[in-house]
Amino acid sequence: EFMQAFWDIEEAQAKAIQHLASFVRDKSALPYLLTFTELIIFAMKTHVDSLELQVDGCSLLLEILSQALEQDVVMALDENVTGSLLETVRKHSENEELLSLVCTLLMMISASEVAAENLRKVGVIPDLLSILRNFLHNEKICLSCCGVLWSLAASENNVDQALLKSAVPVTSAVLQEHLQNGAVTESACSALWALSLQGCLTENEYEPTTVLLLDALRMNPERPVLVKNTCLALASLLRLSEISALRFITDSKGSGINLIKDAYHLHYDDPAVVESICVLINEMAQYDDVVLDMLSQKMEELLSEIKSWFPSS
Repeated sequence: EFMQAFWDIEEAQAKAIQHLASFVRDKSALPYLLTFTELIIFAMKTHVDSLELQVDGCSLLLEILSQALEQDVVMALDENVTGSLLETVRKHSENEELLSLVCTLLMMISASEVAAENLRKVGVIPDLLSILRNFLHNEKICLSCCGVLWSLAASENNVDQALLKSAVPVTSAVLQEHLQNGAVTESACSALWALSLQGCLTENEYEPTTVLLLDALRMNPERPVLVKNTCLALASLLRLSEISALRFITDSKGSGINLIKDAYHLHYDDPAVVESICVLINEMAQYDDVVLDMLSQKMEELLSEIKSWFPSS
């Protein structure tokens, strides 16, 4: 009632949000906090110029959403929510701290297909790409923005192809910048996989993207999701391009075949990873030069081992 009565008074809204934030540590308060999400969003929308209120509002929404996900509670996030967050992004496009919070929120809500569709409708992709270009050094921002791109590119709904194509060089730049950060690399590789499936890479991008993905695999072999999605991204590229296939076996830092064998030995008991490796091997087998390399490196032994590990799959 207080928030509704004094909706136009910034100080009153800020105080209310701070007061609500004092309850977030109490897990039993979640059902009550959920009823305030629309009011928090409305306060942020009404007072979009107030940086402090935006930061406090986003922080509170993040806490509520995190708890909701932990407790398997579904939050209704309509176009009003996504539109308001995008307004915050555009109004405070230079503020790194706030953008980091908002982008994390966008990544979390984009996991929902409905919310991802709403983000597409409000035109979030150019804003994400602009943020990535401006804050390429920021690991948290890169992780979140690539996560949103992955959700949008993997969506069955038609996203503007030209927009997605413009995401490829930016996502590649993120990967190049953060190869040593496993979480960011995983997010960027996943986005590149989704973009390659949508046919967004140009012929000139096949080879450099293959090299980048091999580097990602080489530097982060212990992460199962990264290995799985990187193998699927490589499979997608090899399906499209013989140049990618030849680069895969002749990369100056070492053959992709050795990387696959190493990945298998690390994750032999993870069916999802092993399946992605098999998908990649299947694409490799369409090229004679690659098959010769596979035979010389005794890949048939690996395949026999996979068959014996997964006889019914």
